[in-house]
Amino acid sequence: MKERYFSMSKIAFVFPGQGSQTVGMCKDLHDNYACARKVFEAADEALGFSISDMCFNGPEDQLRLTFNTQPAILTASVACAEVLKENGLSCEIAAGHSLGEYSALVMAGALDFAAAVRIVRKRGQFMQEAVPVGEGSMAAVLGLESDKIVEICRTVEAECGEAVQAVNFNCPGQVVIAGSVGAVDKALAVLKEAGAKRAVLLPVSAPFHSTLMQPASKRLAEVFESITFHDAKIPVVANVTATEVTKGEDIKESLIRQAAMPVLWETSVNNMVAGGVDTFVEVGPGKVLTGFAKKIAKGMTALNIEDEASLEKTLAYFKEVR
Repeated sequence: MKERYFSMSKIAFVFPGQGSQTVGMCKDLHDNYACARKVFEAADEALGFSISDMCFNGPEDQLRLTFNTQPAILTASVACAEVLKENGLSCEIAAGHSLGEYSALVMAGALDFAAAVRIVRKRGQFMQEAVPVGEGSMAAVLGLESDKIVEICRTVEAECGEAVQAVNFNCPGQVVIAGSVGAVDKALAVLKEAGAKRAVLLPVSAPFHSTLMQPASKRLAEVFESITFHDAKIPVVANVTATEVTKGEDIKESLIRQAAMPVLWETSVNNMVAGGVDTFVEVGPGKVLTGFAKKIAKGMTALNIEDEASLEKTLAYFKEVR
């Protein structure tokens, strides 16, 4: 019989987005937990090819392709969530960064896993096709106030007539901008002059979450017409509003908007803390959101689970504080 973990903490599960993928991710959990294997097998069946093999063996250049990365990370994240469930650890609220919001919704029972895997495969395709390769870019801006970044992007956009916007508000001192190549380059020059400590172009193939993604949003809306969105069993914090959603129809509308709107991650975490969360568990590959949580919610507990070692560490923590 599985052990249940209880504590005075209000726990949030948070799910990573694109960029957290690595070849070999979650292989040991797949090998040692039948519940994780079932998730990978279900993903392979839903997609009609072995995303499992790509997750475990690569090649890396194929795993990095957006339409492969998205279903791969979702599958790995849901597998990790199933392992936590089997070990008796649950949460009161969930959230996910961009793609990760789909993982959170699967875990919360709002979206069937097989449907979600197929959706994010198409989402990756739609987002890539919205802007031809080489015409859009993204960059991380470090060490400058978010309001100043937004203001500069708006000014540059107005001056050059091309899109550039702040699209990921990740944590204090880190905002990602996206848009057309020329506008992003011009904005970076102005941002550096304004005092940004660093401004680094990101190795991505499209300007995700900018207004240039509106064609992808429209195509997703068409796909969603045949998808059933259930009411979530626990609240999920939506990227576009940083507020809780539970109703199926609200979730659907939020996801349609999400592709072409900013990810309000810092505000999302702050709102969860204001609602009583004091423990964040990143569920899936990487520790990006764990790092953000430590910067946003200082003094709160931030854990992760991506393999057996991190699973044992996380379970040991809850066993100690329960």
